[in-house]
Amino acid sequence: MTLTDADVSRIVEMAWEDRTPFESIEMQFGLNESGVIALMRSHMKASSFRMWRKRMAGRVTKHRALRSPEVQRHRASHTRQA
Repeated sequence: MTLTDADVSRIVEMAWEDRTPFESIEMQFGLNESGVIALMRSHMKASSFRMWRKRMAGRVTKHRALRSPEVQRHRASHTRQA
């Protein structure tokens, strides 16, 4: 799958968001968690990538199966509808 610059920008944005699970990124763009990690590594400075990985480590809201039912989904007006 070829991603446009806009797709890459949106994936990076979604990856930084606390409430957006990796499963949503996979559903919209076909990239699983390891694919998102690879994309982030290749499109960020090394220090920014390390900061992101540290932030995501143990963040249960990034995995739909681990998150609390109280965590509601937020959909920005510019996202694609599934």
